[in-house]
Amino acid sequence: MLDDAKYTPRLKSVYVDTIRAAMKEEFGYKNDMQIPRLDKIVLNIGAGKAAVKDSKKPASAAADLTAIAGQKAMVTRAKKSIAGFRVREEMPLGAKVTLRGERMYEFLDRLITIAMPRIRDFRGISGKSFDGRGNYAMGMKEHIVFPEIDFDKVDEAWGMDIVICTTAATDAEAKSLLKAFNMPFNS
Repeated sequence: MLDDAKYTPRLKSVYVDTIRAAMKEEFGYKNDMQIPRLDKIVLNIGAGKAAVKDSKKPASAAADLTAIAGQKAMVTRAKKSIAGFRVREEMPLGAKVTLRGERMYEFLDRLITIAMPRIRDFRGISGKSFDGRGNYAMGMKEHIVFPEIDFDKVDEAWGMDIVICTTAATDAEAKSLLKAFNMPFNS
């Protein structure tokens, strides 16, 4: 689907057609390059204690993350040995993937319209998880809410970190941008 030269993700066309103009009017930007946009989305699964006991768990987490992202995930490794946690240097501990461009917009669309409504007792996400520079971080307790994951074949439900990086200078601009993408903030 992403190979078609004429295909543009739905959220990207919404951004170009409506969100940019609304943001320019709301914040009074003089130049189009000042308008905040999505830069990248970083997905991370830390296998934790399971990785220490079984070295195949990070590979399983990477396979699941690859299915979710549509792009090959990288296995993350320990930088230092920590005896108290039984972790050795270069031991595989999890997986991560960085999405940019078309895949980034596709993932954000699936996150907002498909995955978040499938979360149990979902009442919206916190509007306070910005870092002060326009980036938003959130966590999910289970990665099985994504439709790409076959529930019957999952050996373990992983927690997942999602960081949405924007070019916004302030948190207010970033929150306004994400609200325009219909991000379900509860505050």
